[in-house]
Amino acid sequence: MSVISETPADHATTQLRAAASAVRRRERRTRGILLAPALTTILLVSILPLSITLIYSFLKPGSYGGVEWSFSTEAYVQFLFERDIFEDTLAFHTAYLQIFGRSILLALVATLGALLLGFPTAYFIATKPREQRNLWLFLITLPFWTNLLIRTYAMLLIVRDEGVINIALMKLGLISEPLAILYTDKAVFIGLIYSYLPFMVLPLYASLEKLDFRLVEAAYDLYASRLKVLRRVIIPLAKPGIVAGCILVFIPGLGAYITPELLGGGKKLMIGNMIAIQVGSSRNWPFGSAAALILMSLVMVSLLIYARSSGREGHSDG
Repeated sequence: MSVISETPADHATTQLRAAASAVRRRERRTRGILLAPALTTILLVSILPLSITLIYSFLKPGSYGGVEWSFSTEAYVQFLFERDIFEDTLAFHTAYLQIFGRSILLALVATLGALLLGFPTAYFIATKPREQRNLWLFLITLPFWTNLLIRTYAMLLIVRDEGVINIALMKLGLISEPLAILYTDKAVFIGLIYSYLPFMVLPLYASLEKLDFRLVEAAYDLYASRLKVLRRVIIPLAKPGIVAGCILVFIPGLGAYITPELLGGGKKLMIGNMIAIQVGSSRNWPFGSAAALILMSLVMVSLLIYARSSGREGHSDG
């Protein structure tokens, strides 16, 4: 029977492996310690409230508010159907679907309006000398120094019947009587653009600032028109900023509460107002939770569809 003795080389290899394993364990422990505050914050601020909302959406509403701790899917049924209290039958109704549809439409239109205003603004700033850009960016972000509620009240004074817009148009002789803007979808549309326009400008500026304008000059040298340069050179290179800006405007616009409440007068509900009513005055916490989760699910599905389509485009380009 032969005994294979460990050579010095094997012993050194074993020691190196043990040392490497110890280093990896120490690195994992260090990463865990450094990540613990962030993970705890995410758990407490995001995951825990969402878990409570999810649980509440599958409970019964209490008779005088709150919830009854018994499982029920009535909150999700209520979103699409109305239950007859006498016959206990269900009838399809579109009231909440109309609120969701109106909110999605207003958010989309506001996103498009912010893009049409934000793109030339970002391009203007990106083409300015570098020492002037900080001043323009400061002016763009200046409204964020004021609370959204105060800014919305200021916009209310601008769009009302005796506001700046109507007075200016009447002084110019363009209209003979004030336009009905306040407490309409037009006021909500203007308010959403005003509230979230910087969210569109800043990502667009970040993309356009990196744009190699020699490509634009080359396109002009090849006799491309301004429109073709914009469509074939500038917009494709600025696409990441366009997508980021649209997401940053659409998502908060979809769940806006203060703007439609003040500028819309609460006449035409948006999703945020509907959820606030259900959780507040109606005290129907399960349905408010279900509506919030449906809204979040729509946003997440939209983002996943976009991510998958972008991934396919990237693979096809590669």
